[in-house]
Amino acid sequence: MSNPAPQTAAAFHELLELIRSADANFTDGFRAVGDEISVIEGYRWLTEVLSVALDCFLWADTARPHFASLVGPTRKFGGDNADAFYHYAAIDPQRSYLIRGRRGDAVYLSITIYGGPDDGRWSNRIVATVNDRELSFDPDGNFELVLRAGPGPGPGPGPGPAAPVVRVVRLESDAVCVVTRDYHGDPAAGRRAEWSITATEPAAPPRPDDAGTAARFRATTNFLRELTGLCPLPYDESKWNTVDDPYPVPAVTYGWAAGDASYAMGAFRLADDEALVIEGRSPHCAFWNLCLWNPYLQTYDYRFERTTINGEQVRYQSDGSWRIVVSEHDPGTGNWVATAGHQRGRIWLRWFLADALPPRPTTRLVKLTELRPR
Repeated sequence: MSNPAPQTAAAFHELLELIRSADANFTDGFRAVGDEISVIEGYRWLTEVLSVALDCFLWADTARPHFASLVGPTRKFGGDNADAFYHYAAIDPQRSYLIRGRRGDAVYLSITIYGGPDDGRWSNRIVATVNDRELSFDPDGNFELVLRAGPGPGPGPGPGPAAPVVRVVRLESDAVCVVTRDYHGDPAAGRRAEWSITATEPAAPPRPDDAGTAARFRATTNFLRELTGLCPLPYDESKWNTVDDPYPVPAVTYGWAAGDASYAMGAFRLADDEALVIEGRSPHCAFWNLCLWNPYLQTYDYRFERTTINGEQVRYQSDGSWRIVVSEHDPGTGNWVATAGHQRGRIWLRWFLADALPPRPTTRLVKLTELRPR
């Protein structure tokens, strides 16, 4: 008997084949990671990004959207961090949407609309970003944002006399998704932002069909193919134990970078008795942090040891500068970030709504015995 859903079957098997062979990206060739912990992380990473892809592309519904959680302690990809919560919703630029939210304890909050291909490949530009400085909140921290298909009139009144002004964003023809961000100085204790999204035009209950379901599976596969084509990210052997110059995010960008952010990347390679001392100064900003990543752009397991540190957790020098120590063992100096069993890895810094581009952090490779405990 022939398969009554041949397109879906073909697309499903294409996804399975990609997953079956994806470990070659980190076990063979010039991108082979070469050590046990990184290979193990690679296999775990494949399951995590598959989970993300299924939520964002197989189960996404632009007529009946919802915000899917993108990251968590066991679901990391694309440069996650311990201080932020991200949500994703697929959208159709021919529809209009109402986003409602409550701020919670976020020190930075934003909604970013991305444009680009609608077949699962990464977005390639930022259509618009609206952050908490541009939203209007009621006394309980509630806000609303309208995404409108075609030309829109700008801000409009809320539903009642005491309600905040509602911001309106026009969707351009290539708008494909919305990503929310809320960053916290104390992510363990802080109240998360709450999010919801609804299409303003009603839609009938969905009825899956062969062509449409196959397209969803292909989008899932395309997303995974781009991620496995990018990661693991090879190291530049000439840049061990350095941090590059910070840079602002351009409007034309690959993936889901934050339009309000400036970033800087570095890399470390350390023996067990060594430490990397990173020193810098952060301009006034809404939020900043430093994270350690593996080659798949995942933070180390921050549930059990500090592998990231933010501007509210840092102890500053008397002149307002900071010094962060990266090492396997705690030197007792404060501002320690653990390498969590990794002898090499990525360093990533981000600053949101900074008054100026941060100066390039400096680095020093030292022996642990050279550091004086506080």
